[in-house]
Amino acid sequence: RSRRFFDIFVAEVPWTVSSKELKEYFSQFGTVQRCQLPFDKNTGFHRRYCWIKFSTPQDVQNVFQKDFHILEGAKLALRQQPRRRRSQRTNQS
Repeated sequence: RSRRFFDIFVAEVPWTVSSKELKEYFSQFGTVQRCQLPFDKNTGFHRRYCWIKFSTPQDVQNVFQKDFHILEGAKLALRQQPRRRRSQRTNQS
C-alpha cells in the first residue's frame, strides 16, 4: 500500500473536516476511489493532510484546473503525486 499510488497530496486540511467530507468535495471533479486521512494515535485528531486517489488522470486534471480549493474557510494546499511506472525502473547488473 504505497502512497505513490495516490494522485494528489492535500495539506492544510482543517481539523473539523472528515475523510467523508473530503471525498464529497473532490467528487465534484471526478470519481474518488480512495481518500486516506491519517490520524495521530496519541491525540485522536487527524494530521491535517491526506491523499486522494481518482479513477482517471482526467479527474486529476479537473482538480488542478481550479485555482484554489477552500474547505470550511481554509485554503487547501494541493500537490500532484508523480505517477511511478514500471518502465522507469532500470535494470542494473
